[in-house]
Amino acid sequence: MLFNSFEFAVFFPAVALLHFLLPFRARWVLLLLASLGFYMAWRVEYVLLLLASTLIDYYAGRAMGRCATRRERRKYLFLSLAGNFGILFTFKYAGFFTRSWNGLASGVGWSTQLPVLDLVLPVGISFYTFQALSYAIDVYRGTLRPETNPARFILFVTYFPQLVAGPIERAGRLIPQLRQPTTPEGARIADGLRRMAFGLFKKVVIADRLSRAVDAVYSDPTRQGGPALALATVFFAFQIYCDFSGYSDVAVGAARVMGIELMENFRSPYLSRSMREFWQRWHISLSTWFRDYVYQPLGGSRQGEARTVLNLAAVFLLSGLWHGANWTFVLWGAFHGGCLIASRLTAAVRGHALARTRAERFPGLLAAGRTLFTFALVNLGWVLFRAHSLSDALEVYRGLFRGWGSLFAAGGPTVLAASFAVTGPELALSALFVLLLILVERGSGELHPMSLLARQGRAVRWPCYYALLLALLVFGIFDDSPFIYFQF
Repeated sequence: MLFNSFEFAVFFPAVALLHFLLPFRARWVLLLLASLGFYMAWRVEYVLLLLASTLIDYYAGRAMGRCATRRERRKYLFLSLAGNFGILFTFKYAGFFTRSWNGLASGVGWSTQLPVLDLVLPVGISFYTFQALSYAIDVYRGTLRPETNPARFILFVTYFPQLVAGPIERAGRLIPQLRQPTTPEGARIADGLRRMAFGLFKKVVIADRLSRAVDAVYSDPTRQGGPALALATVFFAFQIYCDFSGYSDVAVGAARVMGIELMENFRSPYLSRSMREFWQRWHISLSTWFRDYVYQPLGGSRQGEARTVLNLAAVFLLSGLWHGANWTFVLWGAFHGGCLIASRLTAAVRGHALARTRAERFPGLLAAGRTLFTFALVNLGWVLFRAHSLSDALEVYRGLFRGWGSLFAAGGPTVLAASFAVTGPELALSALFVLLLILVERGSGELHPMSLLARQGRAVRWPCYYALLLALLVFGIFDDSPFIYFQF
C-alpha cells in the first residue's frame, strides 16, 4: 500500500480514528493488525518471512535477557545475526553474488557456473532487518531490556508508518512509546497532517514530475549531450531527495497523528558544506545505525589514522551494498567513502591553504563555495546510483563533456527540452518547484519547513496551507508511483 494511493487515503484515517476510539489496552492489537495488513497489501506470503525474522529476534532477546554475561549472550546474538543476514542474503544478494561469480569464471575461462537464484525482493527487507538487528545488539550489550510481550515486539518491527522505508527506529525509542497511552490532541494532529501534506507535495508534485524527465535521459545516455545529462543528474538529486524525504515526512506525520514520535531522517542535506556534513543530514537513521553498530565497534577513529581510514572504507562499502545488489551501488558507497577519507587526509593542507589565501575574510562566499562543491560531488555519486549498469554510468560521465556548444546555438533550449521528452514549460515548471524547495529549506534553517510555518501568523500560515493544497490538486501526479527506496 503506497502513501500516495487512494487505498492509503482511506486506510490511514480509518486506523487513526479507531486508534483513539478504542480503549488503550486494545490499541496495540489494532496497530498490529493494521501493520500486518499494510504489508500484506504488497505480497501476502512475505508477511510470513517478516514474522519469521521478527520471532527469531524476539526469542534471541528473551534468551539473552536470562544470561548474566556477554559471553553467555553471544550465541543468541549469533542466532539473530545468522537468521537476519541469512534471510537478507538469500532474497537480496544471492543472485548478485552468483552472477558476479559466473561472470568472473567465464572471464578467466572456468567452466564452473553456479545456479542463479532470482527471488522477488520483499518490500522493505533491508529496513526491517536492520531495525530488528539493532534491538538484538542493544540487548546483547546490556543497554536495553528485552521485550517480554511478543505481540508488542512484532508491532515494533512492523509499525506501518515506517515499516518499508524507515526511518530505521531503535527499540529504546519506539517500544516505550507503544506502551504509553495517548489522547487526541488537536495541535499534535494538525502538525502531523501538515507534515504528511508536505511529504506528499515533495513526492507527487516534485519527485514524480522530475522522474519523467530523468527517466527519458537516463534510458539511453549514449544519445544525450552534456547539458541534458548534467541537468538530468541534478534533477535526479532532487527526485530521490523529495521521494525519500517525502516518504519520511508522511511516516513521521502519520505516527505523530497517533501520538508516536519517529526520528528525523533528513535535515536539508543539499545545504551541507562538506561530505561529512551531508551524511549527518542524509538518511540519518541509516548513517547513525552504521556509526553505532559497525563503525564504533570496529574502533571508530580511536585507533590511529590508518585504522580510521579502513573503518570508513568498510562502512561505506557496506552502505553501498545495503542500498542494492549491484556493483553500481558498491561503487557509489566507495565513492562517498573515498570522499570522506580524502577530506580527512587533506584537512591540514586545506586549512593551511585557507590561512594563506585569507579566504575566511569572506565567510559567505566561502560557505557558498563549499556548499556548491559538496553538491557537485554528491551529484557525481548520484550518476552511479541512478545508472542501470556500470557501462551506462561510464557513458554518462563521458557524455558530460560533450555537446555544450549546442546549448547556445539557435533553438538550443528547445532541443534540450526535447531530450527530456517534455515541453519547455513543463521542464521550466520542474525547475521552478526545485528552486522553490531550495528557498523554503534555506529559509527554514534547522527547523522543518512545516514547523517554521506553524509559528507564523494566520495571515501567512493559511495562504500557505491553501497554496500547498492547490499545488497537490493541480500539479500532483497521482499514478501510484512507488517510492524509490522500496527496492532496498
